[in-house]
Amino acid sequence: MGRLLALSLLGIALALLGERLLALRNRLKASREVESVDLPNCHLIKGIEAGSEDIDILPNGLAFFSVGLKCPGLHSFAPDKPGGILMMDLKEENPRALELRISRGFNLASFNPHGISTFIDSDNTVYLFVVNHPEFKNTVEIFKFEEEENSLLHLKTIKHELLPSVNDIIAVGPAHFYATNDHYFSDPFLKYLETYLNLHWTNVVYYSPDEVKVVAEGFDSANGINISPDKKYIYVADILAHEIHVLEKHPNMNLTQFKVLKLDTLVDNLSIDPSSGDILVGCHPNGQKLFVYDPNNPPSSEVLRIQNILSEKPTVTTVYANNGSVLQGSSVASVYDRKLLIGTLYHRALYCQL
Repeated sequence: MGRLLALSLLGIALALLGERLLALRNRLKASREVESVDLPNCHLIKGIEAGSEDIDILPNGLAFFSVGLKCPGLHSFAPDKPGGILMMDLKEENPRALELRISRGFNLASFNPHGISTFIDSDNTVYLFVVNHPEFKNTVEIFKFEEEENSLLHLKTIKHELLPSVNDIIAVGPAHFYATNDHYFSDPFLKYLETYLNLHWTNVVYYSPDEVKVVAEGFDSANGINISPDKKYIYVADILAHEIHVLEKHPNMNLTQFKVLKLDTLVDNLSIDPSSGDILVGCHPNGQKLFVYDPNNPPSSEVLRIQNILSEKPTVTTVYANNGSVLQGSSVASVYDRKLLIGTLYHRALYCQL
């Protein structure tokens, strides 16, 4: 009887593991392939060779790139090189990406930037918020952008127990932001277990100098975040659930669910087209290729445009798609004056004139 019980328990455990593995493959879209959707006037950006995970563009056309992200178990084309922040002036006829100098005292050797966001204060001071993973820990760095010197002045490092696995950030004040946690745990093994078991424990946190609180939770893996042009809604990408959540923002900075848009791809960072209010989404058509890198079968890229997301039937169109022959692992797409920038998790970046 004891052996029969043990055998039965083993069978149940194996069945559960098999079901979870199959579910994970579905969440990763492990069998999906894309058909190319090309844009005619594009070229790879010189100087970006090892990822440009996030991009944010100021109203004057200055674009910031977060480059060189490294994560445990994730492929890297420059594993020993620290990350950095690059800038490109999209008003120039032939813009180039230049690395910004960072003020003395900041630890450049361990700089590992992830999501970024800019905020322009009432006196026109430009702040750059950067999710940073020094030695695979989690901080948010606040810099002041000094345009004349093409440099960043480091102002503050933020650490908090409610920010254990920060992915992306949207600044809403000079020291105020919403941030996504893509995992509940910070330990790599527990992160993997959490993802495998599909616990839906990830969240969005509001941070200010006076208050830090969880304002939305229950996501599979909360990823990209942005704010609507009228500042009334927060958009959150749930990458493994293939969803974009629209959350209504309240005066106390709490968020409530307004609607969910379901898609057929892994949604990463979200950007807003300033001319239309449309959402541009950097996507991963096949997450298994992204996380299990094979140079002979590289991860593909996909950019979606979402129009009228608040309506009953938003319009979703594919702006760009590639099988990895040009661009691998697109994570973000940002547009300014008919100029499109597409960044990747650990590969190159693309500049297109629309």
